[in-house]
Amino acid sequence: MIDRVRGHLRPTDDDHRVTTLELLFDLVFVYAITNVTHLMEEHVGREAVLEGIVTLAIVWFGWCAYTWLGNQAKADEGLLRVAMVIAMAGMFFVAISIPYAFSADSDAAMVLAVSYAVVRLTHLAVYLVAAGDDRQLRSVVLGMLAVASVMLVLLFAGAAVGGEAQKWWWVAAVAVDQAGVYFVRSTRWRLNSASHFAERFGLILIIAIGESIVAVGTSTSENDITGRDAVALLCGLAIAVCLWWLYFDVVATVAERVLRRAVGVERVRLARDSYTYIHFPMVGGIVFASLGAQLLIANDGHTDAGRYALYGGLVSYLCGHLLFRLRNVGSINPARATAAVVLVVLIPLLGDLDLVAQIALPAAILIALVVYEISAYRDARLEIRTSMS
Repeated sequence: MIDRVRGHLRPTDDDHRVTTLELLFDLVFVYAITNVTHLMEEHVGREAVLEGIVTLAIVWFGWCAYTWLGNQAKADEGLLRVAMVIAMAGMFFVAISIPYAFSADSDAAMVLAVSYAVVRLTHLAVYLVAAGDDRQLRSVVLGMLAVASVMLVLLFAGAAVGGEAQKWWWVAAVAVDQAGVYFVRSTRWRLNSASHFAERFGLILIIAIGESIVAVGTSTSENDITGRDAVALLCGLAIAVCLWWLYFDVVATVAERVLRRAVGVERVRLARDSYTYIHFPMVGGIVFASLGAQLLIANDGHTDAGRYALYGGLVSYLCGHLLFRLRNVGSINPARATAAVVLVVLIPLLGDLDLVAQIALPAAILIALVVYEISAYRDARLEIRTSMS
C-alpha cells in the first residue's frame, strides 16, 4: 500500500522549480503573517511584541517545513498535493485564530494549537513516505516527529492554561522546536534542488513586501488624502521598494549560486542556516516595519510605538542581510551595517518630529544606501546581473 502511494510521488532534481500549488500555499501563509500584525495592533507594547514574535515563529517554521518537503518531492503531484491542501486548510485556521490567540475570553489559542498540529503532523507523515528507502532521511524525520510532539504538547499546554503563562509556554514550544533541529542532526535532510529552495524563500519575501505595501496603503482612514498623507504614503512605498532592491538586485542571485555550488551535507547546512533561520529576521523585520508605518500614518506620527516598530523592523531586516552575507560569502557589508546603526541611534531622537519626517528619514537612508551600492559596486553588480540574462 505504502509503495503504491509512494509511486505517485515524483522526486525532484536540481532543475526543479516552484509549483503553482506552493505559491497558493504561500498566500495562506502571508494571510497568517498579516494577522500577526493585527495581533500586535490590538495591544501595542512589549507584551504584544513578544506575542507577535512567538506566533510569527510558529507559522514561519511551519512554512519552512513544507519548503523542505517540496524540495524532496513535487508539491503538485500525488500524496504531496493532498498533504499541501490539508496543510493549507490547517494554516488557514491558524491564521484566523492569530489575532485572538492571547485573548482570555476566546478559544482561539486552542484552535491554533489543533490546526497547527494538523500542519506539522501531516508534513512529517508525508515526509516519511517520501523518504522511501533512505534510512538516514527516515531517521531524521522520526527524530523530528519526537521533537514536534514535545513542541505540540507545550503549545497545547499554553492554550489550556491561558492568561499570562500562555506566552511563556509558547516561547518554550518554539525554543524546543528549533533546538531540536540540531539535536536530531539536521544535516541528514536532503536538498535536491538549490534553485527551488532559494526561489521559495525569495518569493515569500517578495510576497511579504507586497503585503506591507497593501498594509501601508490602507493605513489612512481619511476620505481626502492631504499632501502630508501623500508624502508619507510615498515614503512607505519607497521603503518597500528599497527592501525589494536590497535583496533581489544581486543578493538573491549570489546566494543561490553559493547554494548551488555546495553539495551534500554542506548544502543542507547552508540551506538551514542561510534560509530557514536567517530569513526569519528579514521576514520579521518586514512585518514590524509594516506595523510601524501603519501606526505612524494612522496616528499622524503621534506614537512612539510606530517609530520603534518601523525603525526596529528595518534594523532587523538589515541585520538579517548582514548575517546572510556572512554565512554565504564570509564578509560583512559595511554600508548596510552603518545604515542599521544609524537607524538604531535615531529611534529615541525623533519623537518630536512630525509624521512626514519620521517616515521620510528611514526612506532617505535606504534610498541613499541603494544609490551608494549602485555606485560603489558598479562593476561587480553589472557582472552579476549580466550573467543572469
